[in-house]
Amino acid sequence: MNTHTFELKEGHEYIQLNNLLQYLSIAQTGGHAKILIQNEEVSLNGDLETRIRKKIFSGDIVRLENIEITVK
Repeated sequence: MNTHTFELKEGHEYIQLNNLLQYLSIAQTGGHAKILIQNEEVSLNGDLETRIRKKIFSGDIVRLENIEITVK
């Protein structure tokens, strides 16, 4: 499994799920991120996540296929 750590920028409480996938180059475009999420390929903290702009906070774990992202 590929693991990534994403650190939120200082002063930011969260990042939107679609933006996180784009920032880490897991999705090539916003449209690609939307498709991955809507096709039920993404989980957040062990639960299926279908909200495209879901707020991801420090301590959250996002999984997609063989990728795990820990947000700090």
